Amino acid sequence: MKQIRAAGLMAPALLVATAMLLTSCGSDSTTINNRLVPPAQEEADLKRALDVGAISQSEYEEQLSKLRSGN
Repeated sequence: MKQIRAAGLMAPALLVATAMLLTSCGSDSTTINNRLVPPAQEEADLKRALDVGAISQSEYEEQLSKLRSGN
């Protein structure tokens, strides 16, 4: 029974792995803009990361500039 269940999970996993490999072919870079989080929240998160020392001032300014320009 375990072999049947494992085989049933293998095909979807193989399909996902193949799709991931194929989508990355021929691309130098990928930009993902997550609009599920409002820009104001992203700015607050960046500021919090700066305040706790997770990012440097230059990283903060770079990311803030990208956020405000929409890139």
